[in-house]
Amino acid sequence: MVEFKLPDVGEGMHEGEITRWLVKEGDFVTRDQPVVEVQTDKVNAELTSPATGVVNKMFFAVGDTVEVGATLYVIQPEGEEEKKPAAVPPAAPRQARALATPYVRQMAREMSIDLDDVAGTGPAGRVVESDLIQYAERKKAGPTPDNRPKEQEAKTEAASVKPLLLGESEERIPLKGIRKKIAEHLTKSATIIPHVTHVDELEMDAVKEWRDRIKEYADRKNIKLTFLPFFIKAIVIALKEFPTLNASIDDETNEIVLKHYYHIGIATDTEDGLIVPVIKHADQKTILELAAEISQLSFLAREGKLTLDQISGGTFTISNVGPIGGLQATPIINHPEVAILALHKMEPRMVVRNWEGVIRLMMNMSLSFDHRLIDGVTAVRFTNRIKELLENPNLLFAELR
Repeated sequence: MVEFKLPDVGEGMHEGEITRWLVKEGDFVTRDQPVVEVQTDKVNAELTSPATGVVNKMFFAVGDTVEVGATLYVIQPEGEEEKKPAAVPPAAPRQARALATPYVRQMAREMSIDLDDVAGTGPAGRVVESDLIQYAERKKAGPTPDNRPKEQEAKTEAASVKPLLLGESEERIPLKGIRKKIAEHLTKSATIIPHVTHVDELEMDAVKEWRDRIKEYADRKNIKLTFLPFFIKAIVIALKEFPTLNASIDDETNEIVLKHYYHIGIATDTEDGLIVPVIKHADQKTILELAAEISQLSFLAREGKLTLDQISGGTFTISNVGPIGGLQATPIINHPEVAILALHKMEPRMVVRNWEGVIRLMMNMSLSFDHRLIDGVTAVRFTNRIKELLENPNLLFAELR
């Protein structure tokens, strides 16, 4: 028998969620044939068979969360006689180590509770904060009279919750998959990084005129030309002049890592949540090349077909919410990056120029930055440089290589 264990298909991933089985028990599969689809950190990974043979046993169902190293399925290799069930290496659906977030694990340590003794009521049996509280209360009250299994206790206690008032209703949706990964990632970022947000506005009239001039040319090449490529170019130029915004902090070694490559993440809204595909070496690409890649990555993100390489390695992120609306925000930094720039809606506004009121096409931008590394003065100078390049596109094109 050949055991297939969940490998680390991401960058240090610890678990994955089964999103789809492509075969069933008893099916014959060939080596390298796709068998199961697992949701890792923001992408779907299609895992293939390590051998040719019959799928003898599958240990997890769709929706289960599996730790790296756990056996997903067992294959009886081609030509090998079927053995008795007892000869199959044992593998139980329940994890050897209780599933719980770092916060819950710390809470359990402080309460002197062994997580393996707690029945988890979260997705895939994950132990949540309320499980610890209920366990502590039961332990304080003494053992249950009938020594019921802890899983049954959890179900009974859940059923004893007071009903809602007449006319009220609730719907509970499991926090899992991409949404769970987003929640964990943003919580980590907001916890570790001291966020500060600087907001400024800029005139878009000049860059709009430039964009309108070359839009027809882009259309002939079947390229959708938005304003985003112009922002990427301006941002990359500014990042080269203010390198601390294109950096990260290595908390293990207490080192500042200045990155001399420019991989720009583009936050993209999808049905499953916010995905951040990354444009690699943005400084080496033309306006039209950037526009084409933005369209391609956005399509793949919405279809859930991005690869790990396409969502990793970013050095700076842009969140373009302008098409939806909004004047300003406090975007959360995409850890381990140290800054993120949100772009807001463009609209004609009355502004004062040379002591006279005039109408200009204006846009706000919000820069959140890691105050451990970046000072407010540096942040303002950074956005000032972006403004200068976009409000005077001749300067922007003069800086292009």
